[in-house]
Amino acid sequence: MTQASIQKTMAASDWALLAILSIIWGGSFLFIGVAVRELPPLTIVAIRVVTAALALLLVLKLMRVDLPRTRQAWAAFLGMSILNNVIPFTLIVWGQGHIASGLASILNATTPLFTVIVAHYLTDDERLTGQRLAGVVVGFIGVAVMIGAAALASWDASILAQLAVLGAALSYGFSGVFGRRFKTMGIPPLATAAGQVTVSSALLLPAALIVDRPWTLTMPSTGTVLSLAALGLVSTAFAYLIFFRLLARAGATNVGLVTFLIPVSAILLGVFILGETLAVRHVAGMVLIGAGLILIDGRLVSALNARFSARGLASRGNG
Repeated sequence: MTQASIQKTMAASDWALLAILSIIWGGSFLFIGVAVRELPPLTIVAIRVVTAALALLLVLKLMRVDLPRTRQAWAAFLGMSILNNVIPFTLIVWGQGHIASGLASILNATTPLFTVIVAHYLTDDERLTGQRLAGVVVGFIGVAVMIGAAALASWDASILAQLAVLGAALSYGFSGVFGRRFKTMGIPPLATAAGQVTVSSALLLPAALIVDRPWTLTMPSTGTVLSLAALGLVSTAFAYLIFFRLLARAGATNVGLVTFLIPVSAILLGVFILGETLAVRHVAGMVLIGAGLILIDGRLVSALNARFSARGLASRGNG
């Protein structure tokens, strides 16, 4: 696919896939919110990546796509699994044991804020512009509003949980930059997804067995079992299939719009299914983070500037 075809305006089918992806990833916060009521974090994360790995390896076999066998490729899978699965998945699951799923999804939406900062220092072609810097500042003001002044007085579990989810977003930011190497290595995107969750399984499954000893835990309810299955099969394996299909058709910039949509679906699912509520400061923080993301994305700002410029030229022509 040529560069020109990738950067075209998204078709209706692409927007539909984007909406589906946002619901699926927003649903991951719901599934975690159900599972953390009965199971410890490492067990949840291990089941998630093992289930996703088995599903993606099956897909690769059906598509006759082979995983690379070089040490360089598997070393890259290791780095990506730590940054994109092990650290963020564990921090988010632990955090959701203390805060609402909707709040966790809003904090997770700060990933692009961290990504532009990391990319500025670790790449040569993604430098911070004035507009992007303004977006980062506005976004982090939103984070400060959400966490609230109470953080200065006491470091309770809720504050630590919010910082944990922010730590997950930072890890995702590093993974976004780290993952650029797979394209230059010639590894197909689906092989990258399967490789990273396979390595994540090898890391997290033994850790869960040693730390949580899941065979000693009470048998989870049907709702929790179904949530775990959905988390691994739908919100991880199936989400990767949609994500990489969109990435090939619409490009990374367009796919990045999913960041704006995930909190919406996660909040609605949390409110209507888990009975969660958000404080006014959380909504205010979400608005500020959204404004920061709009500045970083740049397309709405460019469109408004173009419209005002066109109006200015028209008025001068009439004069």
